[in-house]
Amino acid sequence: MTKKKTAILISGRGSNMTALIRAAEEADYPAEIVGVISDNADAAGLAAAKASGLEAIAIPRAEFPDKAAHEAAIEEALDGLGAEIICLAGFMRLLSGDFVKRWEGRMLNVHPSLLPLFKGLNSHKRALEAGMRIHGCTVHFVTQEMDGGPIIAQAAVPVLPHDTEEELNARVLKMEHQTYPMALALVASGKAAMENGRTVFARNANVGWGEYSTLLVPSSIEEVFDIEDLARLTP
Repeated sequence: MTKKKTAILISGRGSNMTALIRAAEEADYPAEIVGVISDNADAAGLAAAKASGLEAIAIPRAEFPDKAAHEAAIEEALDGLGAEIICLAGFMRLLSGDFVKRWEGRMLNVHPSLLPLFKGLNSHKRALEAGMRIHGCTVHFVTQEMDGGPIIAQAAVPVLPHDTEEELNARVLKMEHQTYPMALALVASGKAAMENGRTVFARNANVGWGEYSTLLVPSSIEEVFDIEDLARLTP
């Protein structure tokens, strides 16, 4: 099996990066993580990448005169890694339209909401303020519209009666760590692709409850509900 060479872009600790690296350690996983690039030289994820034996490259924005020069340096690093796919994992910098266009259909992002709801920052806070009963995360292809690209996979979690923003974040993050590796596997294996602004799945792609699912829920309802919580959601 020829594995798709994948680079990860981060700005911070890179918890989703770690989930992708661990998934790619499996012999039958269709993607190979070839390196990690960060726009923040102090990102904790760089040390974690090095500890996993990966090339970790810091390309701080402050060292370049403008956005174009910074992105050119990132492109050079990606070329050096031989990257075929990019995974954004907490990369907190908007990429230019030209950069996005070059990687169209080959760049993925994970967002902590059930898109198209709550695009942008503070999604958990806004979900709580809106009184949502279901929240979650989305892995999507990156387009020039922020958090607006075609959806590859989503995971749903309940919002419990007395959830804080931190508690909801932790519940969603746990699902991000499962959803992102499966979405990358779908793309790297050719089972999911971006065509004409939509995600198209191959006829042999398992898009139900199997190994590579496009919809996830917690494995056990007991992980997130007690009987009083369940009663709250029952008419």
